[in-house]
Amino acid sequence: MVRRIGLALVMVAAGVVGLPPGTTEAQQDQRPLRALGELSASFEALSEKVTPAVVQITASGYQPPQSGDAPGSGLLTRRQVGGSGVILDPAGYIVTNLHVVDGATRIQVRLPRPAEDTGPGASVLKPAGELVGAQVVGIDRETDLAVLKVDRRDLPHLALGDSEAIKKGQLVFAFGSPLGLENSVSMGVVSAVARQLRPEDPMIYIQTDAPINPGNSGGPLVDTRGVVVGINTLILSMSGGNQGLGFAAPANIVRSVFNQIKNSGYVRRGEIGVHVQTVTPILAGGLNLHRDWGVIIGDVYPGSPAERAGLQIGDIILKMDGKVMENGRQFDVNVYQRTVGDRVVLEILRDQSNIAVQVPVYERPDDANRFSPMVTPEENLVPSLGVLGVDLTPRTAALLPGLRGERGVVVAARAPDATYGKVGLLPGDVIHAVNGERVTSLVELREKVQGIEASEAVVLQVQRRGQLMFLAFQME
Repeated sequence: MVRRIGLALVMVAAGVVGLPPGTTEAQQDQRPLRALGELSASFEALSEKVTPAVVQITASGYQPPQSGDAPGSGLLTRRQVGGSGVILDPAGYIVTNLHVVDGATRIQVRLPRPAEDTGPGASVLKPAGELVGAQVVGIDRETDLAVLKVDRRDLPHLALGDSEAIKKGQLVFAFGSPLGLENSVSMGVVSAVARQLRPEDPMIYIQTDAPINPGNSGGPLVDTRGVVVGINTLILSMSGGNQGLGFAAPANIVRSVFNQIKNSGYVRRGEIGVHVQTVTPILAGGLNLHRDWGVIIGDVYPGSPAERAGLQIGDIILKMDGKVMENGRQFDVNVYQRTVGDRVVLEILRDQSNIAVQVPVYERPDDANRFSPMVTPEENLVPSLGVLGVDLTPRTAALLPGLRGERGVVVAARAPDATYGKVGLLPGDVIHAVNGERVTSLVELREKVQGIEASEAVVLQVQRRGQLMFLAFQME
């Protein structure tokens, strides 16, 4: 299809092509029109393939008062968000953006209606698809992804492609329901294959100029084969509408998140236990390196898989799983896509010798978001502290090495509307006591802090990264 599209565009742009001798002028005039018709037919076939697997999502819930609301308008207001999703498994598993369903108390998915007669005389206005309820299987805040499940079988679905194989300038198509307009499609090109929106953030995005607007979030970005190369996630815009700056989570990252949530309900972040840096000419000159570009190991963490595999400070990483490593960010991004339990093969340069080292990927020990899939605002909110908490159990304790007590409450996340900035609690903190009184459960924590009046002193005993401390503040 790519070759046909390219040929058609060239022919249409030029207006003429090399034709056999004896071709009439009328035939010459028709040739570009036929090419344009073939191009259009290819796009139609692509849309017919993709559309049945794209869903419209409506999420309803409540939110606290927003700035600008009229005084006395109430503590909570009804909130309804529209977005998109794509079916990746015929058993009813759907991937979308977390911000589409975050905090929702009710989620509904509109499934596309099966294809019917599209021949002459068929109505261009099709009836709406079936509206079904959906449940959240799991979420991942770090990538802004969520997996939903609907009670349906044998659904049309799409495959995830290799996002690292896409190229700048490649044709892509964005599917979804922008501004609530069900199942729309727009076309553009890949503007950048690995756009980093925050410095040192391992999460990267595919940038595209395919028109994306509010409501497209969670829908698929597909290539000319109808394979999903990304999940449309956000736009950069001065007006709130499309300005040609759309960003999609790459399919390779989506695949890891989707499979982990589908299989276990949450995501485990992996690393191998090294800190790497980009080799610069200055660094190479100071260390007498034989190359002034690439990736050098700046630290090997004690007890990590990297140390056990024999990696050393100063090793130059040439390749990971056969792929040339050009800079430190590229290395971090590639490890970020790996699942805990995977193994990576590194080709390193040490003392002018190339060495192949196999290193297992283990769970990132300081992942601040590792508890968030275990909680919901309805069941785990501690309003007075502005956090979501979960009981310290053998399951949660296994994720917190070096615990100083067997009972307590783990801070899983900050509440989305938290206003208690003075508290200073962080995800992963363990609350052991309130004003000197031991806390053994989430229910007990709620009871103790609810009994404290405004402006009274509150002192929490907290364990953070193996260290005990006091957090003192006034109740607001």
